Amino acid sequence: MSSEITLFVNPTAGRGRGAHAAQPAASALRAAGFSVRTVVGADGPDALARLRTAVREGAGAVVAVGGDGLVSLALQALAGTAVPLGVVAAGTGNDFARALGLPVRDPARAGRLAAEALKEGRVREVDLGRVAAPSRAAGSPGTWYGTVLCSGFDARVNDRGNRMRLPVGRFRYDLALVAELAAFRPLPYRITLDDGPVIETEAALVAVGNGSSYGGGMRICADAVPDDGLFDVTVVGDCGRATLLRVFPRVYRGTHIGHPKVSVHRAAKITLESPDATAYADGEPLGPLPVTAACVPGALRLLA
Repeated sequence: MSSEITLFVNPTAGRGRGAHAAQPAASALRAAGFSVRTVVGADGPDALARLRTAVREGAGAVVAVGGDGLVSLALQALAGTAVPLGVVAAGTGNDFARALGLPVRDPARAGRLAAEALKEGRVREVDLGRVAAPSRAAGSPGTWYGTVLCSGFDARVNDRGNRMRLPVGRFRYDLALVAELAAFRPLPYRITLDDGPVIETEAALVAVGNGSSYGGGMRICADAVPDDGLFDVTVVGDCGRATLLRVFPRVYRGTHIGHPKVSVHRAAKITLESPDATAYADGEPLGPLPVTAACVPGALRLLA
């Protein structure tokens, strides 16, 4: 393994926490005897292009300093390669780190953990979801994700929250949730699990979890395990606004799973179809349904 480690940084993550988190992470890596090269992009595509160049040039490992959005970019460059990923979680949600039991908002500890894992050759192989590329992108491996793919009510909340400038932080999404709830209607879905029969149902949302949570600890796929080769698919069924208002807050504890309107399935592949519905994965927009996602065992080597 090369002794040069690429520190992949989003300085704006967590309203500036990413910039502050980079220093203790770099110090921990240098103290362990590694040289550190920092990669920062002008925007998402530029950052990904720079990271891919660093990987091609022989980076020994990549340590992502930021939130789930930055980790998502790193997955696009590292999935299916031998280059391991370390995570210094410094964003708003940090659901990837939560799912894998990594330190959250403790950059010195996270940096030390990555450095120790590199010194000891301690690497954990974990699964990733892969969303098939549209036909216009034939030859592309598609989009990789580590936490949850969602569509329906939660995706619409994400859509609305992303369009809002104020307030900042998670409160913006709380307001978006209230606004979407006022206009809420269940959606007609066609769900195909593995190669089984099509399930036609009305649902408030469908979440496809490689990890257990999204939105900063909302445990929508509470029992998902990121190295078992299967997704946990949570379907919140046809319910009215009052029921959804009672059920949705329970996702923070994962107790929504026991509600009679909620069902959970396990599958290695899923196709979701619904008119006028969009999908998000790792909090990033994928585009309109239909989408097909596959769970790829051992797609990522993680420093843990």
